[in-house]
Amino acid sequence: MQVVILAGGLGTRLRPLTHTVPKPMVLIKGKPFLEYQLEMLKKNGFEDFILCTGYLGEKIEEYFGNGKKIGIHIKYSKENEPLGTGGALKKAENFLEDEFIVVYGDSFLDMDYNAAITYKNKSKKLGTTVVFRNNPKIVKSNIEISQTCEVLNYDKKNEGRSNYVEAGVHIFQKEVLSFVPENSVFSLEEELLPILIKKRELNAYITDKRFYDIGTFERLNIFHKVL
Repeated sequence: MQVVILAGGLGTRLRPLTHTVPKPMVLIKGKPFLEYQLEMLKKNGFEDFILCTGYLGEKIEEYFGNGKKIGIHIKYSKENEPLGTGGALKKAENFLEDEFIVVYGDSFLDMDYNAAITYKNKSKKLGTTVVFRNNPKIVKSNIEISQTCEVLNYDKKNEGRSNYVEAGVHIFQKEVLSFVPENSVFSLEEELLPILIKKRELNAYITDKRFYDIGTFERLNIFHKVL
């Protein structure tokens, strides 16, 4: 199965590190974060990658090329202007197979991906998002799910009755891109997921694995310590 990595963000909270490289290329123990991510996904059986790049995306392509040096295949979908996470995914549409995984270029989750894919296919939903139970509370909760693991609400700003956290991994049918307008700024999290929730086409796969991200200096330091 293809893995799409959304790697086009500006990384403003990691400045000055991101003045000269995009966030996924920030060095951790001498190696770009994205390399750790790709190696982990390769270990989980994935070899076919689409990298959605934007800000300083040429730095990513110069370093990884077609992926041969680390034993994978990479294609690039490049944004000339920021399109948001959903817009970037839409721009890559012609590269995509009927089903694919989406991960963020600043997140890291080493879990049983095959189990999540099997769960998604049994559910027959258009989308599955990976979550972990936020107990004990590690970060702010943002997803509410039913007893049958249907996603009821996603809200990054208001926890409400949420007690789960979106873990930065989604599995989608290509059909979800029909809800995303062409050449427009569009958010996967704040626009596409709510559409799928309203249509009852999104469920949750619960993992007990901790996910990490490098969106801030604090979280970057945490990931550095767990390597």
